[in-house]
Amino acid sequence: MAEFDTTRRTVMAGLAAAAAVDALPGHAAPRRPMPKGFLWGAAISAHQSEGNDVHSDSWLLENLPETVYKNPSGDACDSYHLYERDFAIARAVGLNCYRFGIEWARIEPEPGRFSQAELDHYVRVLASCRAHGLLPIVTFNHFTVPLWFARRGGWEVPDSADLFARFCERATRALGDQIGMASPFNEANIHRLAALFRTAATPEYIGKRRTMLAAAARATNAPAFSSILFSEPESIDVHLLDAQKKGYQAIKAGPGDFPVGVTLTTQAIQPVGENSKAPAMEQMLYGDWWDAVNSSDFVGVQVYTRMRFDAKGMLPPPTGAAVTAAGYEYYPQALGEIIRFAARKTSKPIFVTESGIATDDDTRRVAWLDASIAEVEKCQQDGIDVKSYIYWSLLDNFEWTQGYGQHFGMVSVDPHTFARTVKPSARHFARLIQERR
Repeated sequence: MAEFDTTRRTVMAGLAAAAAVDALPGHAAPRRPMPKGFLWGAAISAHQSEGNDVHSDSWLLENLPETVYKNPSGDACDSYHLYERDFAIARAVGLNCYRFGIEWARIEPEPGRFSQAELDHYVRVLASCRAHGLLPIVTFNHFTVPLWFARRGGWEVPDSADLFARFCERATRALGDQIGMASPFNEANIHRLAALFRTAATPEYIGKRRTMLAAAARATNAPAFSSILFSEPESIDVHLLDAQKKGYQAIKAGPGDFPVGVTLTTQAIQPVGENSKAPAMEQMLYGDWWDAVNSSDFVGVQVYTRMRFDAKGMLPPPTGAAVTAAGYEYYPQALGEIIRFAARKTSKPIFVTESGIATDDDTRRVAWLDASIAEVEKCQQDGIDVKSYIYWSLLDNFEWTQGYGQHFGMVSVDPHTFARTVKPSARHFARLIQERR
C-alpha cells in the first residue's frame, strides 16, 4: 500500500505540474457527453513495455549483430514489475479501460510447457487493472511469438493455428474470468501493411532484412525461421486467418463472457490522379480480414496517418505537410475517414483501439488529441456508434525496429530508474474526458 500511495502522489503531482497546458492553443470547448459506456483508454503491448522477453523471436532478432533494429528492447519500461504504477497513472488521467497484452513467449516458453508462475503473474495484473477501475482489454498476441514457434517456421506452418489455439485455451482458462474484452491478435493484418511498405523500400533495406533472417536461422539451427513483421503475406495469411478463427473459438469457450474481436491496421488509403494503385493497395492491406471481422464480435481500428497512391505507387507526404517523428504525415483526419470506411465494411461495433502520434513536442500531441476526438464526435453525429477512443500509448516504449527513438507516450520513462513523468498531454486528455462525461 505504501508503494501505491507514493506512486499516486507522484502521479498527481505530475498532473498538477502539467497544468500549464491550459494556455495552449486549440483547447476544445466543453462538449456534450459521450454515449453511456464509451471507453476512454490507452494501449500498450507486453513486449514493448514489460522488458526482458527473452524467449521471444523478437528478442533474438534485436540482439543479432546483423539486426535491423536500432536498439534491443532490454528492460523496456519494466512494466512487468511496475504495472500498478501504470494503472494508477491511467486512472488518474480519468481512463476507464486499459488495453495491454499477455506474452505467449513467457506463458509457453517451450512447446506444450505452460508456466503456471507466468499465468499467475497475469492473474495479478488483470486483478490490479480492475482494482484501479479499468476494464482490461487483452491482446493475446502482439506480433511476438515464442522462439520455438518462430524456429519451426512461425505462421508459415499449417498447424500454427492449432498451436495458437492451444495457447489461447490455456491462457483463457487461467485469465478469462478477469478479462473485459479481447482480441486474438493486434493488427491481424500487420504483415500486409509491412508488405505494402516494402513496395517503397530500398534494395539496401530489403538486403539487410534478408541477412538478419538468415542469421537468425543460423543462430537457432532453423532452416525455416520466420517472424511476422518480415514474412510475406502469401506465406502466412491463410494460417493467420485460421488462427484468428480457432483462437476466437478457444477464447469464447471461456471462462468469462466478453466480446472477442479483430483489430486491424487501418491507415487511410487515398487515390491521386488517374489509374491510381489505391484500390489494389487497399486489397493488399486487407485481403480477407473484413470477413474475419464479420465472424467476430467487434472491430478495432488502429489509425495513424494516410497513404496516397498514384499510377506509379506510394507518394511521399505533400510538399509542406507536417510529418511526425515516425515519418508519417500528420493527418488526424484519417481517423474519421477510417471510422466511416469501417462502418461501410461491417455492421459490427467499432472501437478505436489505437490512435497516436510520435513527437517530442508535446503541444503537437495535445493538438492530435483535440483533432482525433473531434473526428470521433463528427462520426457519432453522423450516426456511427463509435464505442471508444484508446490512445497509443500511455508510455514512451520500445517501438520495434525504431528502438527507443520515437516517443508516442503521454508519459516518459527514465531508462535507468524507470521513473514515470507525466506529460502535459496527459493532463489535457484528462480534461477532454472530464468535459465529455
